[in-house]
Amino acid sequence: METELNHNEEQLSETAQLLDRSDFPAILTALAEDGYEIIAPVRRDGAIIYDTIDSIEDLPAGWSDSQSAGAYRLERRNDKALFGYAVGPHSWKKYLHPPERVLWRASKQNGALAIEKEPDDTTKRAFLGVRACEIAAIDIQNQVFVKGLYKGGDYESRRENTLFIAVNCAAPAETCFCASMNTGPEVKTGFDLVLTELVTPQIHEFLIKSGSALGAKIMERLPLRKAAPKHEAAASTVTEKARQSITRRLDTQDLKELLQDNPNHPQWDDVALRCLSCTNCTAVCPTCFCTTVEDHTDLTGKSAERIQRWDSCFSGAFSELSGGPVRQSTKSRYRQWMTHKLSTWIDQFGTSGCVGCGRCIAWCPVGIDITAEAAAIRGDSEEEVS
Repeated sequence: METELNHNEEQLSETAQLLDRSDFPAILTALAEDGYEIIAPVRRDGAIIYDTIDSIEDLPAGWSDSQSAGAYRLERRNDKALFGYAVGPHSWKKYLHPPERVLWRASKQNGALAIEKEPDDTTKRAFLGVRACEIAAIDIQNQVFVKGLYKGGDYESRRENTLFIAVNCAAPAETCFCASMNTGPEVKTGFDLVLTELVTPQIHEFLIKSGSALGAKIMERLPLRKAAPKHEAAASTVTEKARQSITRRLDTQDLKELLQDNPNHPQWDDVALRCLSCTNCTAVCPTCFCTTVEDHTDLTGKSAERIQRWDSCFSGAFSELSGGPVRQSTKSRYRQWMTHKLSTWIDQFGTSGCVGCGRCIAWCPVGIDITAEAAAIRGDSEEEVS
């Protein structure tokens, strides 16, 4: 999957340099001096999530995550790696396409009605620790909210005011299948800076490259030293080992047609017996974008507001029409989600809606695995069972 760059028309070709672990706070200092709110991974409530940080001490140094179908837990590493884990329940979507947003407010003043649109969010944010699959997810949402027929509120403003500091993944989870989707584990485009963490018993440093003019300017203010060929080789080894460790696969060959041609496959009944329609998979997915709107009025009737909230196609009310919901059964809702994600999304936006991050597998309470469901349909297509 090809992603776009953040602030430049073309990617800069910069020589890789090294940043010592002891000098890592210089990145945070430079970002703070430029007025960025720094969002990064933190350890909280038994998971690694994304939140605002003030110092390097806020990062989950020395922690990793163990993930499998329906299971997630944190584990201690035997080193002090800052980015030695995969992905948690949060995605960067919560900052670009927030869970709740006021669209407009209305008030009655002296008998006249005044409607005021909520201004676009122009906060400068720096995302620190973005993985390759997440950059791909952000590019997918660009297709939806920026390049599509209908613009997505203030998404474009939020996106344009965000600086991306990516990190090459060194510890994919059991649930990851980004290699199948060509979205990872190596970060190739879409970043302002990209880091590869190099950790051994003797060293702890970061190979760093820029991908934009903004990134290059930040590098100029860091205490860097030139990387040697051995450092480049070590970084390549990190990403190659990560790639080789990814064992979960999704066969994408003709997958679009396979799902569209099998709307009545018995596997949909099988998964419906397990699915709780809890909406977890859509909540943690970095590309799902369904919303609903709610109107609130105060008790005096003098003011009102319209709020946009995340919604899910797994909700029974999501497809509600005058005669009731279009998709009344769990079977139809799961089929809608999976077929849209892996098939009809391509018809709409020219790309799959899945980046292989594995969140929907890990955070499904009953451990439903989208790759296993696709394999079951492929292995026993409707044509063969009819």
